[in-house]
Amino acid sequence: MVQADSSGCWDLLAGDGYSTLVTPRPQLACAAFIIANEPSEVITLELSDISIDRGTEDFIKLPPHSRSRYSPHTLLQKTLNMSLPLRAQLLLFLISLSSKMGISRYIEDSESSEELDSLFGVDQKIKEDFIYRRPLRCLDMLATDGAFTFVASQPQLACAAFIIAEPTQVISVELSDVNIDCSAGDFIKMFDGWVLKGEKFPNSQDHQLPLHQRYTDYCSNPATGATSRSSQNVAMVFFRIHSPGSAFTLVVKKIHNPFPCNVMSQRPEGSFTMVLPHQRRNCSFSIIYPVEIKLTELSLGQAKSNELLPQRQVWSGCSGSGDYVELLGGNGIDTSKMFPVADLCFSLRGLAQMKVGCDNSVVRLVSSGNYINRVSFQYRLLGRNELPKNRENSLENFCSLE
Repeated sequence: MVQADSSGCWDLLAGDGYSTLVTPRPQLACAAFIIANEPSEVITLELSDISIDRGTEDFIKLPPHSRSRYSPHTLLQKTLNMSLPLRAQLLLFLISLSSKMGISRYIEDSESSEELDSLFGVDQKIKEDFIYRRPLRCLDMLATDGAFTFVASQPQLACAAFIIAEPTQVISVELSDVNIDCSAGDFIKMFDGWVLKGEKFPNSQDHQLPLHQRYTDYCSNPATGATSRSSQNVAMVFFRIHSPGSAFTLVVKKIHNPFPCNVMSQRPEGSFTMVLPHQRRNCSFSIIYPVEIKLTELSLGQAKSNELLPQRQVWSGCSGSGDYVELLGGNGIDTSKMFPVADLCFSLRGLAQMKVGCDNSVVRLVSSGNYINRVSFQYRLLGRNELPKNRENSLENFCSLE
């Protein structure tokens, strides 16, 4: 009897059988370790029912004499009961392999890391002691905890690192081993948010700090300018280096945020709930894709009924009510420069949905601070055939304007 099974991104295989991996999300660093049950046995591998997109750099690689290759979509099966020393050896081998391939930065997905910990029997203390390290590039995106070191091989005059965490996290950034010449024009500045094409997220209306307090400049005060903590799940580091050999290390840590406000979503689909408990502020959930948004619950403290007012009254009344939700669309990240799609200032239960065919879609909760306001919503990526077709008044039309 041939055993058939399904598995995760990382696994150890033993025994004959079939195993299938179906990826519900991108898997950018996967591997299967295969071992025969007996020392006298060799292993034959064969792939079937392959569905990958080579145009997007999906790949499968196997040993040279196999009948196919191994990949993010490889065939996996079951784990072995192994001794702790052997588990440790395999874990070190895996880390070394992924580092040499330049893909270990992708071992950051929470589910993948849990699978890996379970596979190799890594306890929490060992996990906490391990710090992921890799070089920092002049233009970089960081989405995991770790220590990232930049060493200049030539003058680098316009560099930036974009840092993003999960929606329910904020980011701690610390500089160490800094070797730059501030007097020669070198600088390292940390920013509470993102700056992209001259626009800032969150903008000044939605952030609790004035703009000048959101910058932390190492050269202005090396003692206090070496650490920074974001107010939301995105942060940024700007740096300019003139002399080859100058260097610094950026240490990134994620911290749980019980009341997230102003979120940049990493994913084109999901669900989220924003809650503002008696806080006078604005919170935006930004999705950098054209999406369909479904509001599943909206609770505004002052609302007396669930009746939908005529559109003329909704538009004139919501902005002045002090507590409302608005849907925005645009091609930038500054919500103040985006187009209003709809606004709601009444509580509702049940689905209210709208398609926003822009590069950036935003759910924005405005609160007076007098009530506990809450909005829950789901979102998914629009297909090409779902974008608005009425070009004269459609979102597709005004989002295409420069």
